[in-house]
Amino acid sequence: MPLMIVRNDITKMQVDAIVNAANSSLLGGGGVDGCIHKAAGPKLLEECRTLGGCSVGNAKITKGYDLPAKYIIHTVGPQWHGGFSNEKLLLESCYRESLKLAAERNCGSVAFPLISSGIYGYPKDKALKVAIDVISDFLLNNEMTVYIVIFDKAAFKISEKLFSDIAEYIDDNYVDLHTDAIEERLRRQRLESKPMSCPEPAFSELSCGEIGFPCSDLNLESVVEQLDESFSQMLLRKIDEKGMTDAECYKKANIDRKLFSKIRGDVHYKPSKPTAIAFAISLELSLHETEDMLKKAGFALSHSNKFDVIIEYFISHGNYNIFEINEALFAFDQSLLGV
Repeated sequence: MPLMIVRNDITKMQVDAIVNAANSSLLGGGGVDGCIHKAAGPKLLEECRTLGGCSVGNAKITKGYDLPAKYIIHTVGPQWHGGFSNEKLLLESCYRESLKLAAERNCGSVAFPLISSGIYGYPKDKALKVAIDVISDFLLNNEMTVYIVIFDKAAFKISEKLFSDIAEYIDDNYVDLHTDAIEERLRRQRLESKPMSCPEPAFSELSCGEIGFPCSDLNLESVVEQLDESFSQMLLRKIDEKGMTDAECYKKANIDRKLFSKIRGDVHYKPSKPTAIAFAISLELSLHETEDMLKKAGFALSHSNKFDVIIEYFISHGNYNIFEINEALFAFDQSLLGV
């Protein structure tokens, strides 16, 4: 997956490069900086002494020494002064310059901490948004796997309004299968007791949106073909209908190019549910269209699944930014979209 949020110790990440939230001397300090210097060993300090420090918003690179990573990219984040001292621009530069160094060294993977969100006081939700925005923009034109590494849940925070809105939506829509609410049981009983309805109308009487293809294609041959199409066939058809390129689609879906190639090359490919939903998000499908695509992969959305309810919240609100969706999923301890 091109961008992942993970809970881990950054010094243990098996990647080509890790990013150190350093101070301007580059000679070690507290927090992430101190942990990285300790894990990398004394040779890191020796090399850092030769670099002449680093200014805020810039980055420099060293060997990884005793770390699993081949390189350490040291960047100096801004201290928070209320947002009136170019903090956002400087923090954006930290991510941008670090990614530039990683690309110059042909790194296939890089892990970031949430820069400046510790003792430098940058608000965690704002720091996260900067990280997501810059990294996602970079990944539109570059092939790399990027991790945002969170040491513990206290270090991660989405905006309070978004969190509360999603929590309220979950409260309103989530059905706990174990408690089997009385209202839900009564609803099902009412449905089961209803008399048989009239026969379904012929295809010619259905609206285009109900069957998922353009009115101009409403003939028996096209209906049968689309009923039988696989997930990969539907995906490729939707990409063409949206006027997207393959690369635009899999990048917006936060999907690795290699996985997309497998899907394109195998008409019977069965994706995971998060992968199928990721493509629906990339294509900006309606909730009905998303459910149709999931059926092709053997899945469905359910109000008994918090993951599904969160996905429904974003689609119903017209928010198809997969990185923001993954922020929310991580905040609610759910699986992320993509691979």
